[in-house]
Amino acid sequence: MIYHLVPKAEWDARPDRPYAPASLGEDGFVHCSPDEATTLAIADAFYRAAPRPLLAVLLDEDRLTARCAWEPADPAPPPGVPGSVLFPHVFGPLDRGAVTRVLEVRWDENGSAAQLTTLGTCP
Repeated sequence: MIYHLVPKAEWDARPDRPYAPASLGEDGFVHCSPDEATTLAIADAFYRAAPRPLLAVLLDEDRLTARCAWEPADPAPPPGVPGSVLFPHVFGPLDRGAVTRVLEVRWDENGSAAQLTTLGTCP
């Protein structure tokens, strides 16, 4: 499973279509993360000011139609993530049929990403 962070309103905007965030056009791929700890570190480093609720969608890499490549962070991983961690980059829109679970980022009293809680499962 790979994780992708997205504000709920953005994820829900076009539920009948594959999801294509701005990074797909800007960077040529969709940024994803390999595990829960890395996902929380990314949320904490880059999504503190993002609209809430913030979701983490879990994707079955085998059910994606776009190519997924595991690559090092460029220029560097977020604080708390070792430099050896590879990140899944999806080179096309995210197929909603590849989503297995939807999680919500929970924030602590200091505004840090603290945990992921389950919102639902998908077939």
